Amino acid sequence: MSGAAVSTLPVGAVAAEPVYAPAATVEPAWVRGMLIAVALGFLTLFLFIPLVAVFSEALRKGWDAYAAAIVEPNALAAIRLTLLTAAIAVPLNLVFGVAAAWCIAKFEFRGKNILLTLIDLPFSVSPVISGLIYVLLFGAQGWFGPWLREYDIKILFAVPGIVLATIFVTFPFVARELIPLMQSQGTEEEEAALVLGASGWRTFWHVTLPNIKWGLLYGVILCNARAMGEFGAVSVVSGHIRGETNTMPLQVEILYNEYNFAAAFAVASLLALLALVTLALKTLVEWRARDSHLKPLHEGREQQ
Repeated sequence: MSGAAVSTLPVGAVAAEPVYAPAATVEPAWVRGMLIAVALGFLTLFLFIPLVAVFSEALRKGWDAYAAAIVEPNALAAIRLTLLTAAIAVPLNLVFGVAAAWCIAKFEFRGKNILLTLIDLPFSVSPVISGLIYVLLFGAQGWFGPWLREYDIKILFAVPGIVLATIFVTFPFVARELIPLMQSQGTEEEEAALVLGASGWRTFWHVTLPNIKWGLLYGVILCNARAMGEFGAVSVVSGHIRGETNTMPLQVEILYNEYNFAAAFAVASLLALLALVTLALKTLVEWRARDSHLKPLHEGREQQ
């Protein structure tokens, strides 16, 4: 016989293909340990230590001082304004985000790329610049300033200006979360519902919305977190009026500049708690969304 290799496999057997293992999973143990240690060290230095510092400074003078700083009238006004702003901005951004994602993902039309660019605009523009835009529009010397002054309508240095600035910096979050999700789902289910006689609204409520509910909730959580923590744009349009136009981030800045560190960190701790709650909700939504995607696969395997 020639030098050709002779197969020793049984007749009818198929040679198993070699299992591909990514290089990242076959690194030596010391390399994986070093990378994990670097990641944990980074998180400890830039996340855990600052959080511990915020709460330790807030409670340094005891619970009585902490509670007094929280229930102080200006602090309570800042908390109420922050919650009010988020309560107005988030639902409006929810409506806009769903409508924009629906149009972009389900339809083809002229100006689609322009709409996508406008949605991404707050990501590329500094929040301070966005606040200055509202000053240019609604300020005393702005385009609409004389008309607003004539009818005694206050936009800047009032709640409407704060809400408008917050809406501007937060409106991409819901849309940008839903657009890729709705694009990946396609239009087959909606087209089938329309063929079967469902109206547009019925198709949306019973077909589209159940498919995007976890992505929608995820975008709302991110939008709410940004709305409560926004500083730059709100700082420009608020006027820093105590008890009237100061949100929680602005209240922290004022207290810190006055060397009232305990009160400043007390209010900051509330923002930190909101961030932790947001992180927990975000993780829960991600877990539920992943579970809802994997459940049909498991059911299909069980049926097989």
